[in-house]
Amino acid sequence: MAKQNIYDNENFFENFKNLRTDKINFNDCIETPILFAMIPEVNGKKVLDIGCGLGQHAKQYSDMGAESVLGIDISEKMLEYAKEHFHAKNITYQQLALEDICQIDEQFDLITSSLAFDYAEDLDKLMKNVYSLLKSGAHFVFSMSHPMATAWDGQYDRYTRTESGERLYANISNYMVEGKRTVKWVVENYEVYHRTFSSIVNSIVNAGFLIEECEESHVSEGMRKKYPAQFGGTLHRPDFIFFRCKKTI
Repeated sequence: MAKQNIYDNENFFENFKNLRTDKINFNDCIETPILFAMIPEVNGKKVLDIGCGLGQHAKQYSDMGAESVLGIDISEKMLEYAKEHFHAKNITYQQLALEDICQIDEQFDLITSSLAFDYAEDLDKLMKNVYSLLKSGAHFVFSMSHPMATAWDGQYDRYTRTESGERLYANISNYMVEGKRTVKWVVENYEVYHRTFSSIVNSIVNAGFLIEECEESHVSEGMRKKYPAQFGGTLHRPDFIFFRCKKTI
């Protein structure tokens, strides 16, 4: 099974890091607030953050009183940055791919993941592995790119625009064709996996989870007007989807 590690590409990593450190970005302005609003009590919990990236969330969980935080990521560059900038005594970082989380020999009170599952070729297997790492009654909260966003295959523009560049509507094509999408985003041959909304839900349910909450990303009209270049397209389709799930057994 393929294990994508685009974040150790020097050009991609530097561009991604610059995007995340810019004050106005999709992660901090849209994705993170929704994700954290769905996360249950962290204080005193053992937390696993899958695809921890630069380490911002791991440090937030530490600051929120987590007993311990394990952040895993496939990217050596990401983990080096996380260890330097977002470290604490109760945080451990480990280089590990999504496909290999079954190697972790402990269970957690809370598992989170932020926009990492776009790279999972076998979502069914990943969900079952996550389920096995949770204690009974524990929660799993994660985000991933919305299926309306991952449907884009790069053959057409993402949006139909006016002559002045204003987005009129999103172009959605080949939504029902699931599988790998290879597009240009920062670098050539950037790969994600597209699956329909129902496929995502069924992967979660078939693993044994109870879905407690589902959200789609949104941004206020004020933010769209203030930052049209960044967030103008959010009126036409959501960029991210979020789930809060519970292991009931």
